[in-house]
Amino acid sequence: MGDIRQSLLPRDVLSAAKELLYHLDIYICNLVQSGRQPPQVDSKTLELVEEFILHAPKDRNTPGRRMSALQELQLLEIMCSCFQEQSRDTVRQLMFSALFSLQGNQADESRMGLLGKLVSMAIAVGRIPILECAATWLQRTHRVYCVRLAQVLVDDYCSMVPGSVPTLQNIHSASPRFCCQFITAVTTLYDLTTEELTPPLELLQMIVSWIQDDPRLVLITFLNTPLSGSQPISSLDVTPLGGLMRWCVKAPLAYRRDKKPALTNGSTENEPETGPLFSALHLSVLQVFMLLPNILNEKGLFGRLALLQMESLATLTSDLSRLLDQADKHTHTSSTDTHALSQLTLDRLAQALQVAMANGALLCSRGKSVDREDGKIKVVLLQLVLSGPVMYYNNIHTPPLAFSPHAAHSPIASHPTHPTHPTHPTHPTHPTHPAHTSHTPLATHPSSHPQYPGQAFMTGMPFPFRPSH
Repeated sequence: MGDIRQSLLPRDVLSAAKELLYHLDIYICNLVQSGRQPPQVDSKTLELVEEFILHAPKDRNTPGRRMSALQELQLLEIMCSCFQEQSRDTVRQLMFSALFSLQGNQADESRMGLLGKLVSMAIAVGRIPILECAATWLQRTHRVYCVRLAQVLVDDYCSMVPGSVPTLQNIHSASPRFCCQFITAVTTLYDLTTEELTPPLELLQMIVSWIQDDPRLVLITFLNTPLSGSQPISSLDVTPLGGLMRWCVKAPLAYRRDKKPALTNGSTENEPETGPLFSALHLSVLQVFMLLPNILNEKGLFGRLALLQMESLATLTSDLSRLLDQADKHTHTSSTDTHALSQLTLDRLAQALQVAMANGALLCSRGKSVDREDGKIKVVLLQLVLSGPVMYYNNIHTPPLAFSPHAAHSPIASHPTHPTHPTHPTHPTHPTHPAHTSHTPLATHPSSHPQYPGQAFMTGMPFPFRPSH
């Protein structure tokens, strides 16, 4: 395609970009039809893309051409139509890669800027082929750039334009692959270490509703990707399970940092809204873990592939240790409230680890602890969970989930006074351990929110090992 450069130079910026997209489509179609494996776009073509679409200067002495805001909008519309009209997914993926695969050069900033605007427009106008290509891009690109794209979309649909969240939420059924990768990216972006890195309420509500509607959504990338071992360190995790677990575990303490003034009842402004959401999300994550044995066995990966990595667990425990120390120093929170929130955090971590181990998501030898100097977490929590008996939670295996309108009729809600005890995995009717007295339920859900029924699993389940403080 290098010979078309001279014909593009006299054109205005929009006309040249449109013409190059047309030739790029034809070039990639011929490349695919040639049967060359793997089909690869040559460097000359990539240089044309950088010069006439991304407007990177050919050399230092040549000023880069710029589009007006109107011309850029017209280019985005042309690109949306181009991907929509191309029926072959292979061609679309190669074209998307030629436009937006990062090359480690000066044009990458232009690539990221144009990519964010294109994906945002694709969400707004329902261009599924672009979202499918973006899902592949998120799977193959360094996580630093993945979270940058996620930040653009969150800003566009959860911050800048009031009432635009439903537009983003509706892509759940249109492109589940993109939704899965988007969840993974935002859980990587928002690690709850600061107020700025805490997910907006609208985003949290949307993700909870997505997973409640379809728990397998968070496994789509894993289910559709050939896996032989661990993913590259630089890429996003193969599932968002680790990030979602981090959200649930850290939330009780992270949302009580000194960023909101305490109200007269000792709670913060956003706690009543986020508390039930994180509780519902925690239950959903545990239910996803329960789906894994059959899936891993079908792939022949049970006991061979860990979806939760010990390295990320070590980071989580280190973060929890700092949060526990910060909670002890709060002056506007009573010691009883601080203890209850700390206990809830530790309980959620213990529950998640035991269910993850029981269902093959976490692989580690019993008694193994994280090699961190984290006192409370390392010695008390991880050793008690990893050394204790595996508990099978038979009362969380079926929907409806969390605050579904049918939750009152679910097995979870209908038997709140009969907690499940640990049983042998092959003989569920014969307990292998004596029954334990239930501890006092943690008051995690304000009674003023009847639309979010309390979870019996979270508030009434006997837990035989109690962390000490």
